[in-house]
Amino acid sequence: MARVLLLMILLLGPAAQAQIALGGQPLPGLPGGLPGGVELPFGAQQTLGALTGEAGRLADARASRLLQIRLLLRRHADVLEADPSGNPIVRGEVLAFSPTDAALARARGAGFSIVRERSLGTLGIHLVVLGVPRGTATSRALSLLRGLDPAGTYDFNNIYTESGVSGGAVAVSPGVGGTRRVNAAPLGLVDGGVGTGQAVLAGIVIQRHGCGGAVVPSAHGTEVASLMVGRSARFGGAAPGAALYAADVFCGRPTGGAVEAIAEALEWLAGQGVPVINVSLVGPPNALLQQVVALMVARGFLIVAAVGNDGPAAPPLYPAAYPGVVGVTAVDARRRVIFEAERGPQVMFAAPGADIPAATLPDGFEKVRGTSFAAPLVAGLLAERLGSADSASGTVPSSPPNPAAAHAAVDALARSAAHLGAPGRNVVFGYGLVGAGLPSPRPVPGK
Repeated sequence: MARVLLLMILLLGPAAQAQIALGGQPLPGLPGGLPGGVELPFGAQQTLGALTGEAGRLADARASRLLQIRLLLRRHADVLEADPSGNPIVRGEVLAFSPTDAALARARGAGFSIVRERSLGTLGIHLVVLGVPRGTATSRALSLLRGLDPAGTYDFNNIYTESGVSGGAVAVSPGVGGTRRVNAAPLGLVDGGVGTGQAVLAGIVIQRHGCGGAVVPSAHGTEVASLMVGRSARFGGAAPGAALYAADVFCGRPTGGAVEAIAEALEWLAGQGVPVINVSLVGPPNALLQQVVALMVARGFLIVAAVGNDGPAAPPLYPAAYPGVVGVTAVDARRRVIFEAERGPQVMFAAPGADIPAATLPDGFEKVRGTSFAAPLVAGLLAERLGSADSASGTVPSSPPNPAAAHAAVDALARSAAHLGAPGRNVVFGYGLVGAGLPSPRPVPGK
């Protein structure tokens, strides 16, 4: 595919070459025709048409997230701004990871103020949100703090975003797949709010967290939850009927998806002892989030994350690219990786994630596409391998998660994977495809 695309770029000439950017930059769709009256043979025309469509999908996928970021920054300029790389951050805030009293004293002396403090007791973390000195740019303030305390951990309060798109109602037919039962461990979800009126979530134990106890449903959070634990005669997720611990880190707020909220959600799930946690959110590397994830992984929690849809040449997105995280890519019905999915050593598994049905708001099903929707299938399959007899009641396993059990679950899933691509674990499919046929049953033919 890469050789064919390179040939196309050369054939299309400088004007088209200028439109195609790698390394994480936007990739517009290829132009519809060739310059200078160049005509290709029929087979090459078919290839050109296919690649034009795939490049357009890549452009749409990346443009969707870029547009989401730009709209956030434009609509909420009072509380959000862009970091030097263009990523959204909470305006005028810097996060400090368990700073010493001496470090805080130096920060106050330099004009910083303490805006909020959070004690993440389960993980032994003291999270401090510092307000930057008046008249100081947030990026400059971060550099100043790091200079004042070189041994400390400081970073922006980055905003993380969804990693997939949905659209288009789809009918789902009854079938035996929707009545499948599994003995799965409870699952954790860090995402938007999960809806309350979806038939596939009826009767499932859902423990909610965030938003001051209010339920603020989101389409993305609901869709991901349905793919994890949804269960009805018409639909079955990867771990149908398993208990779900859902942390809403958005709550409909402009600063939703901030590192501060994600860290607090992970700490809550750690305190509940939920062994498998899905995070279908993506963003840049963040020193505090990396520390929190490392603590979770070291204690045996399995964090499953979408690798992102910024394209095969894009830089890695996080938390999927952190060590120990189970990064998931998406494939279509023909077992081809979706064109927009990121590649790299962070990919551990592939799962269905192209035009599959998921329950949405207010009820019914929509087609979804992206690594956001492949990750929850892998999370559910891992929870099944960590099965607990207490799952249906919503209680967590009697023994806490441990690294040995986590590694055994991943190894077992890897052994069951259908190998795709280059020999061994590879940067496109990881260990291979799992969850083929999920969610079940499939959409009604022709719908």
